[in-house]
Amino acid sequence: MPKLYPVINTVLVLVSILYPFIWYFGQKYTGVIPVAVLMALIWLLRALLNRQPLQKLLSCAVMLLFIVLAWLHSVKAMYWYPVMVSALLLLVFGASLYSRQSLIERLARLQRPDLPASGVRYTRRITQIWCGFFCVNIIITAGLITGEYWHAWTVYTGLISYLLMGILFGGEFLYRRLILKI
Repeated sequence: MPKLYPVINTVLVLVSILYPFIWYFGQKYTGVIPVAVLMALIWLLRALLNRQPLQKLLSCAVMLLFIVLAWLHSVKAMYWYPVMVSALLLLVFGASLYSRQSLIERLARLQRPDLPASGVRYTRRITQIWCGFFCVNIIITAGLITGEYWHAWTVYTGLISYLLMGILFGGEFLYRRLILKI
């Protein structure tokens, strides 16, 4: 079974990424319960496969959320999942700004343990930018839900937000490598 962990994890991540499309089309053809149960099972598998206690706890919390959503039969509540994910990421990134090292600094130190003071300031700023991104993402997604723009919600949460994350990540990487040369 340990040899299958990378494959299972990849499938779980892909299904999580494709959630907006799974939900948008799934709830139209199968209803709330099957999609909510599928997502609960995915998060249960994530909890079982995670080795870090905090990740296990978060996975179990999300699994319980989907169980509650299945029990409530709430179509509209299922649309809030991407908002909750962005809020969780905002919490993780934002909380790291109040610790000794920001999240991005911790990641940077994996490649460069001797990160200079300028690198520490830079990584803190990038962590703040990611927090801003998650705030904007929450506002846009919540607006689409509130306005009941379901097709736009699917396109935004299933494609555009990932493209924006990729542009932010890739742009920062290129800036750091080509301009800052760190």
